[in-house]
Amino acid sequence: MLRTGFQMAVILGHHGALPGLTHLLPRFNPASAFGSSTETLVSRFCWEMTESKNYALPNASWGPDMLSLYHEFLEKTKTEGWVRLPSFRSNRNHIQGFKLPLESSANSDKSDSRLFTRCIEREGQGYEYVIFFQPSEKKSICLFQPGPYLEGAPGFAHGGSLAALIDETFSKTAYLSGEGLLTVNFNIKFKNLIPLGSLAVLNVNVEKIEDHKIYLSCVTQSRDQLTVYAKASGTFLQMQLEEDSSQH
Repeated sequence: MLRTGFQMAVILGHHGALPGLTHLLPRFNPASAFGSSTETLVSRFCWEMTESKNYALPNASWGPDMLSLYHEFLEKTKTEGWVRLPSFRSNRNHIQGFKLPLESSANSDKSDSRLFTRCIEREGQGYEYVIFFQPSEKKSICLFQPGPYLEGAPGFAHGGSLAALIDETFSKTAYLSGEGLLTVNFNIKFKNLIPLGSLAVLNVNVEKIEDHKIYLSCVTQSRDQLTVYAKASGTFLQMQLEEDSSQH
């Protein structure tokens, strides 16, 4: 869910823990590692914050396709076990009371922190998206409507904006499916351009969980499934969050 950057991802992916960098890695306890159930993780992650804006709720900028598919999946939360994930301005809001199990900590002003995919405040201009998670099947659907501030080729979403949102959807899915927290690697193949203001559907699945890693795949396509925009895969490192005594 949270990353220390591509440098660490490359190191983990190719060499494991190298001398001089082991202080960045958590100390695993095999007897207790990853003991939280999916239900517990969902409950911890999806708590309500009445004082903070939930960006996963519809607003006036959402188009007809985005709204209709949103309501379709909202009904599935009542009948098929899907969960609509809240989305706040920072991941700190989602893990209040907990912290990353890393000895090194960020020194940035917490009040200025903002999730990259929520960095554009004005509705409809940047990322408009909502993620639905299916706990029993360990999969997610993300509905994405790119705004004009995400433009790459004229009239189309920048490929990097899609890659960032796939990674974000991977991160939420990996965490809720088995406490996946750090991106080890990420690969994407672009197939077609996404028109600005249109709806793209990200279909994310957990392929396997082994050796403290969670492997995911994503197919991004149009609502009618006739156009594939991109295919991606990613790997996340499993790590348990630690209680943050500074917040008690």
